[in-house]
Amino acid sequence: MSDWLTVQRGEAPLVIAFPHGGTELGGIEDRFVSPWLARRDADWWIAELYAFAREMDATTVATAVSRSVIDVNRDPSGASLYPGMATTELCPTTTFDGEPLYRAYDPEEDEIAWRRRTFFDPYHAALAGELERLRASHGKVVLYDAHSIRSRIPRLFDGELPQFNIGTNSGASCSPKLAETVAACCGQDSVVDGRFKGGWTTRHYGQPDRGVHAIQMELAMRGYMAEPATVKPDNWPAPLLDLPPALPTLRAVLTACLDFAKGSA
Repeated sequence: MSDWLTVQRGEAPLVIAFPHGGTELGGIEDRFVSPWLARRDADWWIAELYAFAREMDATTVATAVSRSVIDVNRDPSGASLYPGMATTELCPTTTFDGEPLYRAYDPEEDEIAWRRRTFFDPYHAALAGELERLRASHGKVVLYDAHSIRSRIPRLFDGELPQFNIGTNSGASCSPKLAETVAACCGQDSVVDGRFKGGWTTRHYGQPDRGVHAIQMELAMRGYMAEPATVKPDNWPAPLLDLPPALPTLRAVLTACLDFAKGSA
């Protein structure tokens, strides 16, 4: 649709969102402490990891803009998704580890509004449009919000994150049956509504009574890339593994989502 927003349409009742795979800096690169730092917390290779979803006739919606410019998975009002816990803002001012992103500058209200109009609003207009298109055809659709994150980030969570982190907004964003089926696919190294319960996308669009079932998957990156003990410019991002260990499970998860949407699960 544009040079930063990509919609690949399918006809199956499954929409996969990639809100954090982008690394473009929206023309404000010189304001950041370093471009590498502004890109470091991307969901690296996430669209490539899920490339098999095209074979399932799923629809994908992806932004190429970095979450450091604007996080399209945050509440546009600025309200925290996790009150009292460390997180990042609609227009983040720090990295996941708490380092300042800007030299001596924070985005002011008018610039945040510009970033929202330019990137946030078109992304969600596209996502909402695809959900309505497929809901009209099928009556029920699954929105799968695809994420990944480093396995260890002490500021955000203790120890090592489970491999598969399923978010359903504490059960409000999708049918319990869908959550249970996805969790069963993921096995023991998984959690439902643990540290990550689903971002704004899951919470906003998940309306099971209207036939839209939203679920978030936060995947620990060790499932598809070799994570160094210390992330540095000379070793990050690590490449996508040729045979990602998490891939068979992700195939099973998306198959389960599609079966649920079609009414066969």
